[in-house]
Amino acid sequence: MRSYTTFHLQYAHRFYNFEGEAQYLHGHTGTMTIEVEESINPGVNMVFPCNEIRKTAWNILQNFDHALILREDDPLLPAVLKVYEEQKIRNGAPRNTMKGPAFKTELATAHPECRLVVTKETMTVEGMIKISYELLKDKLNIARITFTSGDNAGYAEFVPGTAVCRCPRCGIALDGTGRCPKCGWQKKD
Repeated sequence: MRSYTTFHLQYAHRFYNFEGEAQYLHGHTGTMTIEVEESINPGVNMVFPCNEIRKTAWNILQNFDHALILREDDPLLPAVLKVYEEQKIRNGAPRNTMKGPAFKTELATAHPECRLVVTKETMTVEGMIKISYELLKDKLNIARITFTSGDNAGYAEFVPGTAVCRCPRCGIALDGTGRCPKCGWQKKD
């Protein structure tokens, strides 16, 4: 059975070395749906609490919200960083509080302190799905990710990995010690 959550991301990007309207810096509202598959947890009669899917995903993916996403070889990138340095916001600003932890993968690097994500490939709906899966596959048992942005949409289905050990009281994934971070329940060996 599956549980899913949907959330929105506001971002700006451009298609570097592309002929057409998308070569110019522009913004989108993207909608992402993440489906998680597992057996129903008998303690709480759900696969995974949807609000917990959202919290887990948002903790990482909020780095894309209100962010500028540029490809690593885009000549606009050094210019943007130079302006950020001159405005003294490259290393953050007091009002920049909506940010997740920095990350670096083969496909993308997040600089949450200045709302910037640098990607290896041009950011498309397919690219967002690939990056999101890479960031979340060890945290959620993902079966499908759908992403729409403007008139563009895509999805990818995945073979869910091993089941995540969850709390029988609230359905939250247990930490590495077998403890529920929400209610404190401890798994007995």
